[in-house]
Amino acid sequence: MNRLRVLLVAALLVLPMLAGLGISPAAAQRSGIYDVRGTNPDGSEYTGSLVLQQVGATTFRLTWSVAQNTIEGMGMISGLTFAVVFQLGEQTAMGMYELKADGEMTGTWTVVGSQAIGTETIRPR
Repeated sequence: MNRLRVLLVAALLVLPMLAGLGISPAAAQRSGIYDVRGTNPDGSEYTGSLVLQQVGATTFRLTWSVAQNTIEGMGMISGLTFAVVFQLGEQTAMGMYELKADGEMTGTWTVVGSQAIGTETIRPR
């Protein structure tokens, strides 16, 4: 009887961990190349690519290529949110994206001090 109780307790402890083995949105984010489509704060549209390079457990180096511009930044995943910071010339900008199970991210971004926001969708290739 005591052994049965130990097995039952062990099963109750392990089952939630096994349920968590499904692909979560955060786990879907991985290093690679992504397609980018967005709208600037002024309303103009853009397309390009983004290279994500994982540099820590939840941190990434980001390199966008949009038109003739290369934009460098850093990002961090927390739960279902991917927060980024990057430089647009002399201006610092930041964004918040919702992570989806298929690796897609959708969100908004702005330049620090601006009253306007842009939108962006990022899809894995």
